[in-house]
Amino acid sequence: MSLFGQDPFLDALAREDRRALLAAGAPRSYAPGDVMVRERDTTTFVLAILSGWSVVSVGTERGTRLILALRGAGEVVGDLAAVDQHPRSATVTALGPVECVVLPGERFRRFLSARPAATQLIMRQLSARLRSADVERRSLASEPVLQRLAARLVELVERAGRQAPEGVVVDLPLPQHDLAAAVGATREAVAKALRLLRGQGLVETGTRRLVVKDIGVLRLLAAGRD
Repeated sequence: MSLFGQDPFLDALAREDRRALLAAGAPRSYAPGDVMVRERDTTTFVLAILSGWSVVSVGTERGTRLILALRGAGEVVGDLAAVDQHPRSATVTALGPVECVVLPGERFRRFLSARPAATQLIMRQLSARLRSADVERRSLASEPVLQRLAARLVELVERAGRQAPEGVVVDLPLPQHDLAAAVGATREAVAKALRLLRGQGLVETGTRRLVVKDIGVLRLLAAGRD
């Protein structure tokens, strides 16, 4: 399972294609907590993220939410609805300040139809997300909360961590309820798992702050080894 995408779409585009894509849209800013795309909406615009992080989530039958992914600079969101013109499959919320370019769905489709290489990139991205969703379903069905949490923490360290004297600091402002939503568990279960990790000296936590002290042990836990 993975919270992060691989090979951001904008970064993988040829320079001229990237310039043409961004020129076809309009700049827009989002504040932390702003809903950028809402699940089940029938809008088809696409957001090309230039800076900041966003959270992709879906509602569950229990009235909670499950975080599917984090999307950052270089990535596009809303592309599935633009391509198939069906209602939005997920909600995208700004985790912090986000700067992006908004493209109407029709303009995005025209961009893809004129550039086969860009279409291949989008198809590869959609395929990777589908495979990740399959892995996520298996994880939810078979892995304990501690293992899933360790895997998420390893990802956060690898993609958003910075070395500091006290350990690796994760700068993404994920509160505990978002960690729980990213693991597919209750907040209470994740709090219990974090207490265990703190008790073993593996992590330190604070208000929107996470420090990983021993990434090696977390990797073992993520692999299902005690």
